[in-house]
Formats: sequence, structure tokens, C-alpha cells
Amino acid sequence: MGENLQSRTRLRPVDLARRHGLSTQAVRNYEEAGILPAAERTESGYRTYTPLHARALAAFLALLPGHGHPTATAIMRAVNQGAADEAFLLIDESHAQLLEDRRTLRAVENALRDLGPETGESGLPESATATFIGPLADRLTIRPATLRKWEAAGLVRPRRDPLTGYRVYGEADVRDARLVHQLRRGGYLLEQIAPLIDQVRAVGGLAPLEAALTDWRSRLAARGRALLMGAAELDAYLHEFGTPGDSP
Repeated sequence: MGENLQSRTRLRPVDLARRHGLSTQAVRNYEEAGILPAAERTESGYRTYTPLHARALAAFLALLPGHGHPTATAIMRAVNQGAADEAFLLIDESHAQLLEDRRTLRAVENALRDLGPETGESGLPESATATFIGPLADRLTIRPATLRKWEAAGLVRPRRDPLTGYRVYGEADVRDARLVHQLRRGGYLLEQIAPLIDQVRAVGGLAPLEAALTDWRSRLAARGRALLMGAAELDAYLHEFGTPGDSP
């Protein structure tokens, strides 16, 4: 392990806790969870920590915003157990998830842009009057069975004509069908599309989604920055802790 591990500096739980506004119980809990290396004990049984423990705590707290508590815990536990490769795999998975989330955001933005403010690729106006399943399917260049499948998944909700029992698609239903169509063309599964459709319904249309997408974009950027900051702190900890392949 690194030279700092051999340091004779001794820190109490409260010393680590105060630096980050934590309770001493939180520090003890982190040790028990494997986030911190095991502490030494005095003859009286009190825990004593070193600067290495302080570095480990700083690394964990830096990992939290980008990875979340379960993954950050697993990363630190792997490092402390000498399984650096497992920690790196967990980090890679977080980056892969961020990339997937960015691609999802881009797909949503592209879908909304393709729909356009008045007409989309299907040529249907936003103010279209009520229509039936056949004409709507024809204009979207899909089969009626596809619209029925989307309905079963809750993605479109046409009303039924009380006399004929036919499905009647109003303006909001046409909007939802167009959006589902665009996202399906982008390769997204029905279960991935459902939350977006719910949000469109909650805000009352497509226009208010711009603010939500801007917020989504900002949160992804913050997460990317947090992953970088967490990596820097973890690298500093790895340098002191020592990992396989480090120079002696």
C-alpha cells in the first residue's frame, strides 16, 4: 500500500466526520459497509483512522453524485478488497448508462423535431379532426394492428363510438400516435416510450416538454461532470491505497 498508510497520524471518527458535515455514526457505518478500510483499535477499543481513511471517505462522497449510493458503495468495497478491475467495470457501466441516457434524450429531441410545430412526417396536422383506425394507420404507414398494440400498452387511448363501437382518435390521440411512431422508428421499445407519453399527457401537449428536455439535458451534463470529479478523487485514493500494477 501507499506510504500514507504507514503514516503515524491518527484521526478520530469525529475528525473525518467534521470535514464533510457527517455524523460519527455515519463514518462508522461507512467502515462497516466496506466503504472505508478497517480501522485500527486502541487498547480501549476506540477506532482510529489515518489520512488514507480520510482519502477513502472523500473518494466515496465524490462518487455519490455520479454513480448513486449502491454503485459508489460497490466501487469502494471492490477497491478496498483489492478487486480494482471490478471497480473499473462498475465505473464503465455508469458511463455506459449515461451514454444510453444521452442517446435517449437525443432520440426524444429528434422525434419532437420531426413532428414539427404544425405537421410531422405523417402529414397529420395537430388540429386534425377525429379519425378512425384505418385512416390513421394509413397516414402513419403502419398497420391497424400496430395501433391496437399501442392501445393495449396504454400509449394511445382512443374513445369508442357509442353506436358503432369503432375507435375514434381525437387530436390528443393523434398526437400520441405520431410521437410513438417517431420513437419506434428510432428503435425504442414500448416500455421505454410509455414514460414520455405519460409526461406529454401530464403537461398537456408537446410544447411544454421543451422545459423538461432542457432540465433533462442539464441533469445529464451535471452527472457527466460528477463522474469526472468522482474519478479524480478515486484515482487519488488508488494512488495512496496501491493497486496491482502500481510501481513499487
